[in-house]
Amino acid sequence: MTPFTQHTGLVAPLDRANVDTDQIIPKQFLKSIRRTGFGANLFDEWRYLDRGEPGMDNSRRPLNPEFVLNQPRYQGASILLARRNFGCGSSREHAPWAISEYGFRALIAPSFADIFFSNCFKNGVLPIVLGEDEVDALFAEVLATPGYTLAIDLAPQTVTTPAGRVIRFEVDPFRKECLLNGWDDIGLTLRHADKIRAFEAERLKRYPWLAKQPAA
Repeated sequence: MTPFTQHTGLVAPLDRANVDTDQIIPKQFLKSIRRTGFGANLFDEWRYLDRGEPGMDNSRRPLNPEFVLNQPRYQGASILLARRNFGCGSSREHAPWAISEYGFRALIAPSFADIFFSNCFKNGVLPIVLGEDEVDALFAEVLATPGYTLAIDLAPQTVTTPAGRVIRFEVDPFRKECLLNGWDDIGLTLRHADKIRAFEAERLKRYPWLAKQPAA
């Protein structure tokens, strides 16, 4: 998993509350568990004017010019500003996979659905919870300022606006450590690889029959 330490990026405003995971990545794209290939279908039903299906050439599909991510001023955005209860609905991990592969490194909203919130940390995406008034102010600034960027620094837990205003956010210490070091669940386990190998070697000494292959 790619560590998250500091990130400065263009902000895209998604001014909708209760965005669920089927809107983030529709159900017809959940056939793969490879963690890749989902970015092109992020918010598929909103980005395109036709119905998307796996295997389609997205470069040939008609785009919805009204959708925020299709607007020229937000091309290359890597921070998504959203409204309350973002990521509600089913617990599909494909949602943060799609968000990450599209290019978003951080999400800012007043609240997130619990499972989605946890899945973001496990996939290198930082979900930042700020108060409703603060999010309202950011929406106003983003809409009024083409090219609006934010600077996020995870260690001191700060978001800095172009005007230099510093906004602090809270984050669980364990999740913060994992993001700073790029540890997903597998990475956490591999930190104890030497102990695991030693345990397996000792176990085979005590129970050598475990190493035998079953007869064909």
